[in-house]
Amino acid sequence: MTSSALVAALADIDTVFNGFASPGETGCERCFGAEETAFLRTPYRRVPDELLNRFVFKDSLHFEDHAAVVRRLLPQTARAMADGGLDGIGWGHHALSRTDWRTWPAEQALAVEEFVHAWWQDTLRAPHPQYPVQDVFETSASILRTATPLLDSWDADPVADAHLVRCAQLWLDDLLTDASPFSWWHLKDDGSELAGLQAWLAGRAPARLRVHGEPDLAVRAGLLALPYDERWAHSYWSSASAIN
Repeated sequence: MTSSALVAALADIDTVFNGFASPGETGCERCFGAEETAFLRTPYRRVPDELLNRFVFKDSLHFEDHAAVVRRLLPQTARAMADGGLDGIGWGHHALSRTDWRTWPAEQALAVEEFVHAWWQDTLRAPHPQYPVQDVFETSASILRTATPLLDSWDADPVADAHLVRCAQLWLDDLLTDASPFSWWHLKDDGSELAGLQAWLAGRAPARLRVHGEPDLAVRAGLLALPYDERWAHSYWSSASAIN
């Protein structure tokens, strides 16, 4: 069931971006037909689902005014994200991650930010979310350009901790080697995002993973607190559980 916070965030997106269009949009003539690009110049008209997906995950250079295109599509895009209808989640750069939406008017930027947070929280609370939690995390982080608020709101809860187990299984091999586990979210060059994720997992995840019956994952997450050489010299790696 969609949370009341996500319902409210979607309503705000609908209100704030109601009637937007990109009046002079020509689009990439090699990628889109004239009748397809016409949707972007026309407000209110529903875009076919397959075309919406292509628009949302296309590089910004394929449009004359990408920011205007994103605003035009946002009400339908946000609802597709909420109901699982946007096929590209988990596969590439979302349009909002290619757009400097924080420079938009305050009401618009706030509506985007609140929607992303509500979408993330709705995913965490769903035993079977519309998309894998790791894909929502990466997409949300790429849109927000930081994972910090997502981690800060990842509170302990049986369902949220089950998602934590899955993410730990997918992320720890890379994180233990100080590599990014993400496919398209580009971490800050100064390494602060990677270090922040490692610190959060080392400090917050072990106890929750143990409670969830994952002692090996708990130990490996805790190793992230150690310097690189000490991490790999730890006795854990010679234990039977590590070998298994």
